[in-house]
Amino acid sequence: MRYADPYDAELRLHNEYLRVAADVRPRHRVLDIGCGTGQTTREAARVAVAGRALGVDISAPMLEHARLLSDDEGLRNVSFEQDDAQVHPFPSASFDLCISRFGTMFFADPVAAFTNIRRAMCADARLVLLVWQNRERNEWVNAVRTALTTGTDAPTSFERGPDAFSLGEPAVTEGILKAAGFTDVGFADVHEPVYYGPDIDTAYDFVLSLREPRELLATMDGATAERARQRLRALLAQHDTGDVFFDSRAWIITARCH
Repeated sequence: MRYADPYDAELRLHNEYLRVAADVRPRHRVLDIGCGTGQTTREAARVAVAGRALGVDISAPMLEHARLLSDDEGLRNVSFEQDDAQVHPFPSASFDLCISRFGTMFFADPVAAFTNIRRAMCADARLVLLVWQNRERNEWVNAVRTALTTGTDAPTSFERGPDAFSLGEPAVTEGILKAAGFTDVGFADVHEPVYYGPDIDTAYDFVLSLREPRELLATMDGATAERARQRLRALLAQHDTGDVFFDSRAWIITARCH
């Protein structure tokens, strides 16, 4: 496959689950939280031909790319805003559907954030989230971390508040959503690999572009970091079957406004 957008490529199998669960309809007004470069927003807009789709993210460069791609496709019912969904004053009761592909795990106050999102949604509107399950169930992060830190004094993780796995425990996440005013909370298991590229070199560059590997290597001296990189390449070689995949587990979370 063409490796033009690494993040979209990484999650291409997961994206199918989100698309089916979202079940966008022609008249839907869709809010996409943490939209990045807008793949899921554009997909929603293509279906919601009599509605619209709004993608929200905190990254200005990603949103600029999203706008360029939407213009290239001639989409006129899609827009993007640089906002923090935790606090942005969305118009009340303006959306029939809220979706997010791995964009809701980093809220400092998740109850307040989801309460703010819920206020933007109409009565009986649907919430559809794709989030990672617990860190321990995701080989893509554990295997890379182990390869980089084996035999070093580097930290095995970073304590920085909410992280990519903060919504991985169903009981906790259900409590957050119910406290924010959502009902009918459900979880569906997604067991698909993440894609790191068509070859070891591409996968190596992609992994080293991720935040945690970068920060782990930054804690090491030059020789130690070089040995860690060599272990990483060996790990990627073990996962190269023509494409480089790592196992992962995620949840599709669904809920409704009341």
